[in-house]
Amino acid sequence: MLEPMPEDWRRALAVVAHPDDLEYGCAAAVAAWTDAGREVSYLLATRGEAGIDTLHPEKAAPVREREQRASAAAVGVSSVEFLDHADGVIEYGPRLRREIAAAVRRHRPELLITLNFDDTWPGGVAWNTPDHKAVGRATLDAAADAGNRWIFPGVGGEPWDGVRWVAVAAAPSPTHAVDVTAGLERGVRSLLEHRAYIEALTDEDPEAYARSFVESSVRQEEGPFGDRPTVTFRLYTR
Repeated sequence: MLEPMPEDWRRALAVVAHPDDLEYGCAAAVAAWTDAGREVSYLLATRGEAGIDTLHPEKAAPVREREQRASAAAVGVSSVEFLDHADGVIEYGPRLRREIAAAVRRHRPELLITLNFDDTWPGGVAWNTPDHKAVGRATLDAAADAGNRWIFPGVGGEPWDGVRWVAVAAAPSPTHAVDVTAGLERGVRSLLEHRAYIEALTDEDPEAYARSFVESSVRQEEGPFGDRPTVTFRLYTR
């Protein structure tokens, strides 16, 4: 039985590897949260420059950055930052933890959001990417790093030990859910903003593709919201 996501928070920081990582379902939850007056910021480790086979990375990076900013705006997010790691070869380690911890200290969120970092996607068949695994695991670690004044001292400002939860989207064995009935259409629009990426990925009409994917991803599982569309998370409590 899935539980409702906590609601007693005001600020969230979403940390993912690539443009579009949040848009394959999670953005509908972001829309619901910003509607409720909560502040959500995005931090991306790369600009997704290796994501379009037909476009050289130097040309793809600015395209994908523009699409990500438009995608974030569609769900009420105005703060979008990029760390400029190389797409496809992000390395887990102190540098990545330090940069995420610095962002946590700047934004001071109660809730951190990241993407599935297990070896596989739900279902246990499709293999996850090294970038997702590195960023997700570094985000969990950075939640603690940010609150310890002796780890990465002076980076990002004063220590912030106020992260209460880390929510992992698209994770196997989710524990919590958000009703996204009100945010579903903006979730579709948010994914559709990644038009150049979608057009390189599939011959399907971009709008049909975005709607089909988002609507299929908002699981209607046994939980607190009946048959309403939901985005699910595996929630870690600190």
